[in-house]
Amino acid sequence: MIIISTVKSFLADKEYRDLLLTSIAILVIGTFVYHELEGWSYLDAFYFSFITLTTIGFGDFAPQTDAGKVFTIIYIVIGVGIILTFINTLYNHYNQNKKKKSKKD
Repeated sequence: MIIISTVKSFLADKEYRDLLLTSIAILVIGTFVYHELEGWSYLDAFYFSFITLTTIGFGDFAPQTDAGKVFTIIYIVIGVGIILTFINTLYNHYNQNKKKKSKKD
């Protein structure tokens, strides 16, 4: 139940919602660019975008074109901060809600 209430309160806050939309936008942009530049399927392009920006980087995909490599450099510089800020903000919001909930009980 705490997870559902956390998500609801997260989405109710405009700043959090903007951060979520920015995170989604950066993943969608990466997906479309990699699909076009590298010729990957949309799923593979999304997968690569996600593992790159979350700094997981399994290494099973890598850009082969020069344009793809240049885009990846720019994409990482811009996107990693956005995605990690989103993850950190969501985690902190969850912890704050958890503390509030435990104080009420």
